[in-house]
Amino acid sequence: MPFDILVIVCLVYVIGLFCVAFLAERRAARGQLRFLRGPWVYTLSLSIYCTAWTFFGAVGYAARSGLEFATIYLGPTLVFIGWWGVLRKLVRIGRAHRVTSIADLISARYGKSNGLGVIVTVISVVVAAPYISLQLQSVTVSFATFAAQAPEWGPPEHGSIALWLAAGLVLFTILFGTRNLDSSERHHGVVMAIAVEAVVKLAALLAVGAYVTWGLAGGPGDILARIDATAREGWTLVPSRFAGLTFVAAAAVLTLPRMFQVLVVENADERHLATASWAFPLYLLLMSLFVVPIAVMGLERMPEGSNPDLFVLTLPLQEGQGNLALLAFLGGFSSATSMVIVAAIALSTMMSNHILAPAWLGLRRRIGRGGGDLRSVVLISRRFCIAAVLALGYGYYRFSGGGEALAAVGLIAFVGAAQVLPALLGGLFWRGATRIGATLGMIAGFALWMYTLFLPSFGGGAILSADLMAHGPWGIAALRPHALFGLTGLDPLSHALVWSLPVNAAVFFLASGLSFPDPMERLQSMAFVNVFDHGPGAKGWARGQVEAEDLLSMAQRILGAEAAQHFFQAEAARQGKPGFLPDPTPAFLTLLERELAGSVGAATAHAMIAQLTGGASVTVRDLILVAGEAAESKEHAAQIEAKSEELARTARALREANAKLTELARQKDAFLGQISHELRTPMTSIRAFSEILMEPELPPTARARYAGIIHEESRRLTRLLDDLLDLGVLESGRAQLSLSPVRLRDLIRRAIAAAANTRPERALRYQRDVTAEEVVVTTDADRLLQVFINLITNARKYCAADPAVLRIGVRRRGSSVVIDFIDNGAGIPRREQALIFEKFSRLGEAPEIPGVGLGLAICREIMVNLGGSIDYLPGQGGAAFRVVLPMTCPPRPGEGRKVPPDAKAVNRS
Repeated sequence: MPFDILVIVCLVYVIGLFCVAFLAERRAARGQLRFLRGPWVYTLSLSIYCTAWTFFGAVGYAARSGLEFATIYLGPTLVFIGWWGVLRKLVRIGRAHRVTSIADLISARYGKSNGLGVIVTVISVVVAAPYISLQLQSVTVSFATFAAQAPEWGPPEHGSIALWLAAGLVLFTILFGTRNLDSSERHHGVVMAIAVEAVVKLAALLAVGAYVTWGLAGGPGDILARIDATAREGWTLVPSRFAGLTFVAAAAVLTLPRMFQVLVVENADERHLATASWAFPLYLLLMSLFVVPIAVMGLERMPEGSNPDLFVLTLPLQEGQGNLALLAFLGGFSSATSMVIVAAIALSTMMSNHILAPAWLGLRRRIGRGGGDLRSVVLISRRFCIAAVLALGYGYYRFSGGGEALAAVGLIAFVGAAQVLPALLGGLFWRGATRIGATLGMIAGFALWMYTLFLPSFGGGAILSADLMAHGPWGIAALRPHALFGLTGLDPLSHALVWSLPVNAAVFFLASGLSFPDPMERLQSMAFVNVFDHGPGAKGWARGQVEAEDLLSMAQRILGAEAAQHFFQAEAARQGKPGFLPDPTPAFLTLLERELAGSVGAATAHAMIAQLTGGASVTVRDLILVAGEAAESKEHAAQIEAKSEELARTARALREANAKLTELARQKDAFLGQISHELRTPMTSIRAFSEILMEPELPPTARARYAGIIHEESRRLTRLLDDLLDLGVLESGRAQLSLSPVRLRDLIRRAIAAAANTRPERALRYQRDVTAEEVVVTTDADRLLQVFINLITNARKYCAADPAVLRIGVRRRGSSVVIDFIDNGAGIPRREQALIFEKFSRLGEAPEIPGVGLGLAICREIMVNLGGSIDYLPGQGGAAFRVVLPMTCPPRPGEGRKVPPDAKAVNRS
């Protein structure tokens, strides 16, 4: 097959995967998740375990070592059949604590220690390098094999193929793995594409196996005879190595970041494990069914020196089966790309949540204040991490030369990933496991793996010199990487496994036994170990000196303004408080931490809230539950403390109510003084100038000027009385509404023009989205215009910023429309936000601005009559008001709606 045709086929195949992922994302966005979250898609997504190693390398492994290749299939089969309870516990914990990666889970288990999350992340990234290199190597040699069949094109340079492949995988992963910051961290498009690739690679391997068995051999009987003859010639099986590799493969299913991603994070229903417990082992059985037959026929038919890793591809090519070879190539291509995509997503999430985001937060000590959108920071960091992960894999491929057998490279990664297993399993089943034990155990095991297996894998004295490998550092033979402390006679992989994992586990158990967990660790250990008994876990926050407005400002930058405001408003309603700001109670802080953890990870979310609250702690009752101290005296003390806290809350609420009543009384007294002044001043002027006009010898010019003053004072008096009468009519519900369709753009334009007369010397800039304002509502246009004019006038009066800017935002929300008026001033102080809609209320720091404090009270009553609402929106920087208006004003009980005859026509001026 010409090489250019192969490139075109690959591009068409990748475009097809793009379409599958795009359509899946579209269906997920529309809420059509029934099929996307089905058990079969979930089971097929687990096939990312079967990478290019198991597609190409398993055959090469079987050709070199016989049945030892079966360990890579037997390990996960035993886990899904025999350790189903462990998998169920992992999924239950993942859903209860909304973990986003294996680093996040281990961090959350050991007291939400971000340092531990960093260690797991570093291990995972280093382990991923040889594994990603393996995928690039397999696709590269596959391309080169096809190029060798078309010499007129010339064989491509291996490094350039790997580089272009890595770049394409970066693009695909960014497009469908980091398009947005989803609180559930599920990637429906990627999972569906992986499910499709699972079918492709299984079909390809079965097709090649069937051709080898019935096309090249005489059927199953003939194949078995050939296998028996080949096994007698040199295939040997070492039981200890077989058991060790089976264990390592079983550990990889639980600890590889990509497997944790699809097994735990992407799981939508715990019941799907019941299907996967038998369907995934069946899938592995089918993938391994023809491995040995292909290996045997390759050894017989392929020339001496042929690469056994490519028998799946070269056997059909040699026999002239170009289409079958192309299918085999696509199967290996699918195996490699699916693994790299999911691994990059998982690792980028870990690197962002545990390294980059905490580092960024450390530079911003006041995370709850100021501007900026943390969501964009997280997304950019994840995209950068995806590129970095692929670059590491490509660097390992170029630096190591890509000469190792695929299976050998894969096993290096498996042993490295297994270093997380003691801390993981210990955390799930042993409440005595501590952060210190997990940290020291993983560091010890990882260091031994690096020294005895990973660094020597580069070969050729690239990192460890040939002299060091032969004689040890400083000539100490006992420290030779492949014969540590005189342990000889083992292959390098078994040698590394024997040293790293037992030392890891021993240090973990010893250090855990000698250390004592802090309160948060003890709470989390109870929540994890007893997850089936206690659900999400018992954890609490102490009330710190934190303002709910600061929490809202922080949450908006992570969850988005709309989602954060809805979350806070719902909690405020549950607490029985008006507006958007609930009390920052321990229960609310816990809920907020869980909500944030879905986007930035448990450790980062905990650190962010702790930074605002001045540190998190646990309640006395939580400590009693963790420590198991159920003494009667302490229970009594806890009850007394709870009652005291309840009394304190009640007293605080009474003080707040009393303060509000006192403030209202003060403002009402001020109003009476103000209103008497406002009435007396124009009346005095009218009386005085009226007496002057009675003078017979008054010049005509003076008479006209005094008459004008009397007229202006009469208008001023009339406006004041009109406001009072209007407010009384609105409050009594007797206001007549004249409903008609009106375009918001026109009302806002008219309001801006009308408000320009207030402090005309002020320069106020407006930020508007005219397209979004093309919304037609059926309402009382004059009344709504009155609300808009008042809000814009307030901005002109009170916004002291230079330049002053008023942002007017309009958007649809269900059957309502939301209009926000947000300026860039200093905002309204917290103590006055609860009073601004009360009658006679005015800002205390602006007595020089005329008015009697009826404007916002009238606005509130107008919106109630129009079936909507007006609220002050905290946490926006300046003063912010939100007007929520129904698209059609509902009729009031017992009253019809007055609609003008020409209401069908919309004013299009």
